Amino acid sequence: MATTNVQFARKDTDAPTKQQPVARGAARLLADIDDLAPQLAARSAEIEQARRIPADIIDRLKRIGLFRTLLPRSHGGLELSVPEVLPMIETLAAADSSVGWVAMIGTGSQMFYMRAPRATFDEIFADGADVLVVGVGTPAGRAEPVHGGYRVSGRWPFASGCQNAQWIAGHFVVHKDGEPVMSNGRPLMRAVALPAERWRIEETWLASGLTGTGSHHVVLDDIMVSEAESFDLLHGPSCVPGPFGSPITPFLGSFHAAVATGIAAGAMADLAALAGSGRRQLFAAADLRDSPVFQHEFGRLGAGLRAAHALMQVEAEDHWRHATAGTLDDKADFAQSLQGSAWIHATCSDVVSGCYTLGGSAVVFNASPLQRRLRDIHAARQHVFAQERFYARAGAHALGFPPVDPISGQ
Repeated sequence: MATTNVQFARKDTDAPTKQQPVARGAARLLADIDDLAPQLAARSAEIEQARRIPADIIDRLKRIGLFRTLLPRSHGGLELSVPEVLPMIETLAAADSSVGWVAMIGTGSQMFYMRAPRATFDEIFADGADVLVVGVGTPAGRAEPVHGGYRVSGRWPFASGCQNAQWIAGHFVVHKDGEPVMSNGRPLMRAVALPAERWRIEETWLASGLTGTGSHHVVLDDIMVSEAESFDLLHGPSCVPGPFGSPITPFLGSFHAAVATGIAAGAMADLAALAGSGRRQLFAAADLRDSPVFQHEFGRLGAGLRAAHALMQVEAEDHWRHATAGTLDDKADFAQSLQGSAWIHATCSDVVSGCYTLGGSAVVFNASPLQRRLRDIHAARQHVFAQERFYARAGAHALGFPPVDPISGQ
């Protein structure tokens, strides 16, 4: 089994700064994840077969502190920055893609739950911050207005980590008299966060890649939700002070990109381990490791991975600076984020595909982690926030057109 530590240059998080205690906390947490990574890699086949993350792994990540990283200290959180959290997701994804994906969902969802009403937020973290919260942004639910709130029904797909979660959020469209209620020229959408036991899980996740994420459908059947319990998932105000009072959508591309770079780093480590095992392909004059052609291609793939990681890091740090200054733009910066995510996913797909090709016939077997990496990166690339169609939004803005929301087009 390959060592899956992500081979990226990391900042010295112990360097003196105004937030030194937080930085040291991030360094310790990342070190704990580094220590856990080999155990996760060794359990990849088990995770894939179960189609979910085993409960003991989630419990371990809770104890480490992963699911309190972005939460405010007022609720037991660590108040880390997005750039500090992304290497944790990368490292987990390098060890096992599905663990990295659920970690990304669990950490990224912390931002969205800050859009919930303060009473709901307080209830979620009343007993501590080590809570796995997940949700579905697809507005697959439908609500009818009633006195004091809504009656909500729906069947939401791709609810990653739902079997391990304590709370689940769903996005819905408000209807009246059979038609969507319009607000500012688009359908009125709201969200609700409810304890996991109030949702019904349909085990539909039979997928070619990211198989262990447990991304099943979740269902609500005619649930009464008060107006005070609903919230604007994407554009609502934060219920707690801090940098996430700024728009949060520009960070979505970076969170997804961290999974992609992690998977690609894992593939590079797997290929290096294969080459280091003394493997020589049929009719070859030298072992893989000693082949100049292999060395050239391995170096070329490594350059692509470094470039993808660098772009993710630069964008995340730039967006975080703007968030802390209150100048983050939910249109232009969101478009830039999705532009970067699309390129990073395409580049990492090429890296993983290149590793798979260089591995030769041995990697076609299920026992090879490289065939799993190949399926996982292409599954990750299918996500809406990795799609190359968003290049057009960034391109139009660069050409002088006014920025628009990449999703709504307004």
